[in-house]
Amino acid sequence: MKKIWRKVFLSSLAIALGYQGARFLARKIIHDVSTDAISTIMTDLYDENLWEFVSATTKFGPQVIVETNLRSQEGQMIKRPLGSPKKFPSLDQLMFNIGQLHIMPTPLEQPVDTKVVIGKNCKYPLIIDLPIMVSGMAFGAALSEKAKVALAKGASMANTATNTGEGPFLPSERKAAKKLILQYNRGNWNKSDDILKQADAIEIQIGQGATGGTGQKYNVGITDFKLAKGFGVLPAQDAVLHARHAEVSTPSELPKLVQKLKSVAGDIPIGVKFGAGKYLEMDMKWAIDAGVDFITIDGAEAATKGSAPILQDDFGIPTIFAINRAAQFLQKQNCQDRISLIAAGKIRTPGDVLKVLALGADAAYIGAIALFAMSHTQVLKPIPFEPPTQLVYYDGKYADKFDIASGAKNLAKFLKSCNDELIEGIRALGKTSVGEVNKDDLIALDDITAKGVGVPLAYEPCITPNIYNKKIPLSTEGKRHEEG
Repeated sequence: MKKIWRKVFLSSLAIALGYQGARFLARKIIHDVSTDAISTIMTDLYDENLWEFVSATTKFGPQVIVETNLRSQEGQMIKRPLGSPKKFPSLDQLMFNIGQLHIMPTPLEQPVDTKVVIGKNCKYPLIIDLPIMVSGMAFGAALSEKAKVALAKGASMANTATNTGEGPFLPSERKAAKKLILQYNRGNWNKSDDILKQADAIEIQIGQGATGGTGQKYNVGITDFKLAKGFGVLPAQDAVLHARHAEVSTPSELPKLVQKLKSVAGDIPIGVKFGAGKYLEMDMKWAIDAGVDFITIDGAEAATKGSAPILQDDFGIPTIFAINRAAQFLQKQNCQDRISLIAAGKIRTPGDVLKVLALGADAAYIGAIALFAMSHTQVLKPIPFEPPTQLVYYDGKYADKFDIASGAKNLAKFLKSCNDELIEGIRALGKTSVGEVNKDDLIALDDITAKGVGVPLAYEPCITPNIYNKKIPLSTEGKRHEEG
């Protein structure tokens, strides 16, 4: 009681003294509270000490503790958005060479070619101005129509391609996209000849990095007639994405599906997408024999709107190793000039893109980072009361506040900025096109990366055996200087 009266007295005194009194009182209260808290932590035994939570969090990590509580709350499988927080071996452990004297940098005036052709042997290949495309993110199952249209418009402004994802086909997305890759999903929608004929390329989705090949159910709201029509179900009915394609009950049936799509859509690039697993090369062999024009490899770091943490954290092969293995296998099969390789899975920066190109990919998909770039300052609309994703998700609380024109412009600027950096990096390597970049341009920061992708270690000399005894001929100018 004495303490209470003491605080009342101090408060009254502070009011009487004005600002200086308020400042004094605030400092006094903060001092008293913090002193009491620290004293309690320093003197209570562990079974009564709140520091026990800090100790436990340090051991288990906040991610595990939060998801443990979510599992306890829900009593069913939880779905985590935007991929795994786990630290996989990554592209960060690779560095590029710098052109100096042994290899000269490319002059500033020399043009650099970043154009990419996907489906090189097709009558109607997919030609993009930069080696970056927008990955498949589904309308309805993930993103709003506004978000999908903005992605398509932004990609078009940069003259690259966007992917429909596994959701219902959107005429508005088709109209906004100069180059549209239709994802041929494992459900029953988007399969009509009319839709297939509108594609610039078709990607048969066998699986993806964040979900493997598992099936999923999309709940369609009872009043959501547009989404229900797109999925081909009745309102309030689940749209089912099966674990396997109905046309591919065995791998030997894949060639028939590829030929069917070619016959309907014309000689456009037909490819497959799957998550990288232990038997990556065996999966690729089935696709190669089926006559595909491109293969998309999704590494273990790939993201989605929501999938089981176990699939994100504990399944698949990291992107750095998956792309390296895939490129090597295409070379061994002598089909790297016929089949394009597209890399996906936590590709975030121009450096990441250039590294997967050096490992053997022809182009890269970006997903989550494209959403961040597109949303830019618009994320201030839901923050701080809601996460930024509420701006672009189909059922997001702020989805109706998203501005398409602004989003498209921001994405286009991001893509242009990335391409400018790619050009700068290619010049620093002493090269003039994205097609010239290869593993000879890379060094590794650790033993696992060096061994895993077959590049030299950064801390070891990279010289020819006889360089110390080899007499390097002097230029005419050098000889003149020597004689002088």
